[in-house]
Amino acid sequence: MLTALDPSLLARVLSRALRRGGDFADVFFENRLTQTFRLQDGIVREASSSVLRGAGVRVVVGQRAGYAYSDDVDEAALLRAAEAASLIVREGGEHDIIVALTPAAAPVLYATGSDEPAESKRYVELLGRADVAARAFDPRVASVNAFVTDELQYVQIASSDGRLVTDRRPLVALGVQVVAREGAERENGYVGDGGRTSIDVFDVQTPESIASESARIATSKLGARDAPAGEMPVVIGAGGGGVLLHEAVGHGLEADFNRKGTSLYSGRIGDRVAGELVTIYDDGDLPGERGSVAVDDEGTAGQHKVLVENGILRGYMQDRLNARLMGVASTGSGRRESYRVLPQPRMCNTFMPPGTSTRDEIIASIDRGLYASSFSGGQVEISKGDFVFMIAEGYLIENGKIGAPVRGATLVGNGPDAMTKVTMVGHDAQLAHRSYTCGKGGQRVPVGVGIPTVKLASCTVGGTGRG
Repeated sequence: MLTALDPSLLARVLSRALRRGGDFADVFFENRLTQTFRLQDGIVREASSSVLRGAGVRVVVGQRAGYAYSDDVDEAALLRAAEAASLIVREGGEHDIIVALTPAAAPVLYATGSDEPAESKRYVELLGRADVAARAFDPRVASVNAFVTDELQYVQIASSDGRLVTDRRPLVALGVQVVAREGAERENGYVGDGGRTSIDVFDVQTPESIASESARIATSKLGARDAPAGEMPVVIGAGGGGVLLHEAVGHGLEADFNRKGTSLYSGRIGDRVAGELVTIYDDGDLPGERGSVAVDDEGTAGQHKVLVENGILRGYMQDRLNARLMGVASTGSGRRESYRVLPQPRMCNTFMPPGTSTRDEIIASIDRGLYASSFSGGQVEISKGDFVFMIAEGYLIENGKIGAPVRGATLVGNGPDAMTKVTMVGHDAQLAHRSYTCGKGGQRVPVGVGIPTVKLASCTVGGTGRG
C-alpha cells in the first residue's frame, strides 16, 4: 500500500503551484482502503472492498483558493494539477520558487495494527453474532440489519511553509438496526460503535452488546405514548444527547461562518453566549475517538479547543485559510472528505465536561417533563441558531421519575437560548461512542459527540399528545 509520495516530488509540485504567486500552497495525498460488509436478516447482502487514492493541490490568494486534484499520482499528473490550481493568481508573471520540506512526526493517537484487512470470515462472524444476539434479546424482534466497516487511510500533507507530515488513520464501525413488532405496531432502534482503532476493538465492545442495546431501544418503544406538546423542562441524556450540542451550537462556532458574518456568534469573542454552567470543548487529540485527528487535513496537530467557558465565548474552530484571514492560529480543524475537495473548518469531538449533579438529582427536580435520551437527526439554521431535532429515544418524567416511553417527539428551539436555560449539569459526562458522521458543504467526516446529563429549564416539545 502506497503510504507517501517522494518529498522531492512534493517540493517540485509546490514550486509549480506558486510560480505565478500566491500566499501559500499545499498538497494533500491520500490512499484509503475500505472494507464493508452488510447483513440483512441473517444473510450477508453486500461485501465490498474499495481503494481511493489521489492528491489535491491548493493555491491560496487572499480569500480565494484555486484547487485541482488528480486520481493519478505520477509527476506529470501532479504538475498539471499544480498548474491548474495556480491559475487562481491573476496578476501574471512567473517566478522560480524553491520549497524546502522538513518531515515531522504526527502525534500517536490511534491503535497500531496491520496494513492488511482481516479475513472476510472475521467480518461475517461479527455480523452473525450481532444478528443472533438481537433476536435472542426479545421475541418481538422482527428484523435485524447490520454493517461493519474497516478502513485504513494514509494521508500526507506538504505545505509551502515547509511542513511535511504523514498520518496513518484507522477507522472501524459496527452498526446494528433492529425492528421490533407487536401486533400492527413497529418500532426501531439503532446503535453504532467503533473509533480510530482496529477491528479487534469488537472483542471488547462486542457485537452482542451493540445488538442488545439496539434491541432494547426498539422494544422499549413498543406501546409508547404519543409525545406531549408544549413548553416544559427537558433533560438531555448523557453521551448521545451531545448531538444537540454539536448541531445547535457547534456548527455556529466554525470559523468560516463567523468570518463571513453568517453565524449569530460572529464578532462575539468574550461575550456571554450561554449560562454559567455551560462549557464546551472540541478536541481533536483524544486517543482512539472517532473524530480525532493526530494532524488535520492541512498538517496541523489536533488540539484541545475551549469554545465556551462558563458561558463566555472563547474562540472558534479554525482552519488555515480562515485563521490567516482572522489573524489567529489554526486550531487543527481543517478537515475534508477526501483529496477531491477543499478543507473546511469542522468539528472533531465536541462535548461538554462534567458538572456536579447526579442524574437522579436532575430527574428528581422535575415534576413533569421529558427525558431525551438520544436523537435521530434534525436541522439547524446557522445564522439564527434555530433548531428542530427528532428524539430517537424519549421518556416522560412524572413526579421526579422517568416514566413511560414516548414516540414522535421533537425538540424545537434556539441553540443560544437553550444554552441560557441550562440549570443543572451532571457529573456523568461521556462521549457517545457511536458512529456519527457530520455533513457540511456536501462533505461528510467522522465526528464524536458527548455531554453529561443536562437539565434545560424549558424547551418546546413537539408531539401529538397532550402536554
